[in-house]
Amino acid sequence: MVKRRSFLASTSAAAALAALGLTPPVLAADRLKLGKASPFSFDGLIDQARALSGKPYVAPPSPPRDILDKINYQALGHVKFNTDHALFANGPGQFPVTFFPLGKFFPVAVHMHVVSHGAAGAKAREIIYDASDFHMPADSPARQLPPGSGFAGFRFQESRLGDQHKLDWRKNDWVAFLGASYFRAIGALYQYGLSARGIAINVAQAGQPEEFPNFTNFYFETPTSDSDTVTVYALLDGPSITGAYRFVMQRAKGVLMDIDAALFLRRDVARLGIAPATSMYWFSETAKGAGVDWRPEVHDSDGLAMWTGAGEHIWRPLNNPPHTTASAFTDDNPRGFGLLQRDRNFDHYLDGVHYERRPSLWVEPLEGWGAGTVQLVEIPTDDEIHDNIVAMWVPKAPAKAGDNYRLRYRLYWLADEPFPSPLARCVATRLGRGGQPGLPRPKGVRKFVVEFLGKPLEKLPFGTLPEAVPWASRGTFSYVFTEAVPDGVPGHWRAQFDLKVDGKAPVDMRLYLKLGDQTLTETWLYQYYPFDSTDVYGA
Repeated sequence: MVKRRSFLASTSAAAALAALGLTPPVLAADRLKLGKASPFSFDGLIDQARALSGKPYVAPPSPPRDILDKINYQALGHVKFNTDHALFANGPGQFPVTFFPLGKFFPVAVHMHVVSHGAAGAKAREIIYDASDFHMPADSPARQLPPGSGFAGFRFQESRLGDQHKLDWRKNDWVAFLGASYFRAIGALYQYGLSARGIAINVAQAGQPEEFPNFTNFYFETPTSDSDTVTVYALLDGPSITGAYRFVMQRAKGVLMDIDAALFLRRDVARLGIAPATSMYWFSETAKGAGVDWRPEVHDSDGLAMWTGAGEHIWRPLNNPPHTTASAFTDDNPRGFGLLQRDRNFDHYLDGVHYERRPSLWVEPLEGWGAGTVQLVEIPTDDEIHDNIVAMWVPKAPAKAGDNYRLRYRLYWLADEPFPSPLARCVATRLGRGGQPGLPRPKGVRKFVVEFLGKPLEKLPFGTLPEAVPWASRGTFSYVFTEAVPDGVPGHWRAQFDLKVDGKAPVDMRLYLKLGDQTLTETWLYQYYPFDSTDVYGA
């Protein structure tokens, strides 16, 4: 009888949709509750964002705070979406959608919609929150959330068709949107790590609090085939900005996302961060205080890579600085940038959370972005639970109220950058005490060892030494030389040098290897913080 009633309900729903000129979206045996149909288009969503920007900001409504506060981490851990109720659980398309419930730490109600196409055009129907879509204990405070409360976020599960990844879709997902405008995707090594954001507003901007606009509405386009691509639309709203986004996401070796965004400023923004990535860097082989942790390294990303408009490939190892620092790298129409995890050796982490598998995230502008800066914000941290790194593009022109932007770019969630330099790349940065073994170590002198690996170094004639070309914003170099790393790996070389500086102000540094007029390596950049104590660099 239960199956028969489900079938009859499904048939009735399909007939109702057909009457509206819509293709039935096969919504998990129609177990999800849907609202009324209304016309939908991306152009219409852009118009909605534009209209919102001309009105005073109104914070999105949320369920009563006293209920949300009871849904803490412990309570939330017992609330699981019922995958039998997943959107597209039975098709069409490969990838079902499941939803996150609201709670203490994700209190902003986000509204989800499914978009279907028919003779009358595209129509959107809201997916209505109902506790029956979740598994939860009888006494869970989540049961107190009123019907229609909305959700905290969503995720796409792995293929229900058992594709090449051969993962159980009910237990594995590949992209998730949760909190403000944050989202993240799995990389080629089947691991989550750093996050992206729709936009960043006034990150580490003196005198300006950081703002976190919200994706308030999502629209899932009903698939028309079993392709490896899905399309989602989003409406962004915040005190200073509104926007409409289209995400075309492909589950391939890793995850590729084509993003089309229309943004509208309600008011001036001091630092407008486009295509921002947020990550965690605590410490690495570069510099680690004695006894800070038992593991050799702890980070989701170990460097910022840039491919400039002029064609230069740059590698900037990350820092855990003594104070919040923002570095700006001027460029014109950059070809790409990203926060990468280059170190893939498990023995360098020794942790079961598998930092060696964390994805790298590369941003490729699909249209010219003009003049501006790639900005890197590094915030001090003493634990791995804090995201303390932000990388983003900041346009040169001031961001003023009434301005609008149309941006198209692609995100690559992979194990490596998608367009690696043909030059040798930097694979390690190491700091130690300056001076020579057996002699008193001079004060204020730091030794740097920068390792490179790649084909141009493999091709060096026997006995030929590449030349190190170092530069620093201040200080004096000594003991500058290069040598092959004695590990038998072809093309593995290192540059060594000492740098003497006075005072504690940071020093900007630059290095590459060459042979005559031929550049052999990408450009290594670094920001060094001199210390008199042994706290950070152990000298």
